[in-house]
Amino acid sequence: MVALEGIRTGRHCVFALHAHLVFVTKFRHKVFGDRHLTRMEEVMRVVCADFETDLVEFNGENNHVHLLIKFPPKVALSKLVNSLKGVSSRRLRQEFPDLARHYYRANKLWSGSYFAGSASASLSVMRQYVEQQNRPG
Repeated sequence: MVALEGIRTGRHCVFALHAHLVFVTKFRHKVFGDRHLTRMEEVMRVVCADFETDLVEFNGENNHVHLLIKFPPKVALSKLVNSLKGVSSRRLRQEFPDLARHYYRANKLWSGSYFAGSASASLSVMRQYVEQQNRPG
């Protein structure tokens, strides 16, 4: 069997699943700088690896982040999202006490909602969109 780019195999399946995720900060506060986003990407890569998923692309602005995830069918996106948001919120609040002034009312970094969209045929377009976010300096 010829391996096709982007196609992965599992024990009983062959798949190419990608999701575009967007998380916004609580109250849409403008809290992130480049140092926050750099650390957040590291944290989220570890969480993705724990779920046997790949963080293909990551970027963000001062009040939201975009992730392009490649995942196997056994992963429930809602569980992955809960872990990504929970772990990143906890780590960033611990490592960057300056974020406290933005989340003091709710003790949460992220809004309770999120966007999840499937990304398939236009994967290169989606990647380019995530790369072109206006990341703060």
